[in-house]
Amino acid sequence: MTGVYESPKPRINASLLSQFIGRPVCFVGRLEKVHPSGKALTLSDGEGKSASVELNDPLDEELSGIVEVIGMVSNKGTLMAVSYTPYQEDKTSFDVELYNEGLKVLHDFPQHYPFEVSLSG
Repeated sequence: MTGVYESPKPRINASLLSQFIGRPVCFVGRLEKVHPSGKALTLSDGEGKSASVELNDPLDEELSGIVEVIGMVSNKGTLMAVSYTPYQEDKTSFDVELYNEGLKVLHDFPQHYPFEVSLSG
């Protein structure tokens, strides 16, 4: 997973997970559940659909609210997290439903919002 930071990471929702298997992505969702081991999370996107996230190490902090995860999508459609960032809701309000509408625009018009950079010269 070393290449996750070196490559473009399209922003996706739960409906798009199966289209990005084996690729690095960015997922933003509301924390629904933390596994008792602290090594897995369930996030819901702006459509209310769930995504499973697996962490390399157990959480060392309490999470709540909105979380952004960078990682690779496994063959099972699980997000294998390389990093996560909790959004501090007391400092900002984040509307996951509106964010999801933005994702639809990004994915409906890839010619205007390319995720990969072409190095043609």
